Amino acid sequence: MPWHHRLDVLAAILDGGAVPTFVAPDAEAAFAFVAGCRDGGARVVEFTNRGEFAYATFADLARRVSRELPDVILGAGTIIDAPTAALFIAAGASFIVGQSLSADVARLCNRRRIAYIPGAGSATEIADAEELGCEIVKLFPAAAFDGPAFVRNFLGPSPASRIMPTNVEATEAATRAWFAAGAACVGVGGHLYAADLMLGGDRAAVAERTRTFLGWVRAARGA
Repeated sequence: MPWHHRLDVLAAILDGGAVPTFVAPDAEAAFAFVAGCRDGGARVVEFTNRGEFAYATFADLARRVSRELPDVILGAGTIIDAPTAALFIAAGASFIVGQSLSADVARLCNRRRIAYIPGAGSATEIADAEELGCEIVKLFPAAAFDGPAFVRNFLGPSPASRIMPTNVEATEAATRAWFAAGAACVGVGGHLYAADLMLGGDRAAVAERTRTFLGWVRAARGA
């Protein structure tokens, strides 16, 4: 897998505004999903470490993406400890995402020049992540509270922070609300891509959904 410096990864995430996330039963379905996202305009995609043999699926996927879609930046999510992060980085992950903050993962990623986006649900957790060098912090679980209001109020005294709500509702109104509140980017998964799109390998349908969502993102940012 081509190695992407963390600064380039962070720039691509912030430029694109959205990171599709997915689970897949095998490498074939995973590749169809990633290719569909790329066809729809997404350059950065997050594989979720969930389910049996997820690591093996990712390793096979990363090798094929390296050969056939070298401009795609592929990352791994749902990573909670440094040993697991090291495995996925060795297999080709260009960024690591977690549902919570791990200082050990932060240090590992810093040492390897890999972007690390940990989850946080409070002002203190966001500050802790930033202290460990995390440039983008995932708002998680965003559905547990009024996320746009949280982002807006947090950024008031902390305007330099970059917050990424994840698993956002896939509607134009919700997308507009997040960016109006000041979100730097969003992660989108099951609300945009039905389970059959992740499992069935319908590349064209994934591309269509991705293209539509990215259009909402561009419109929201333009507003």
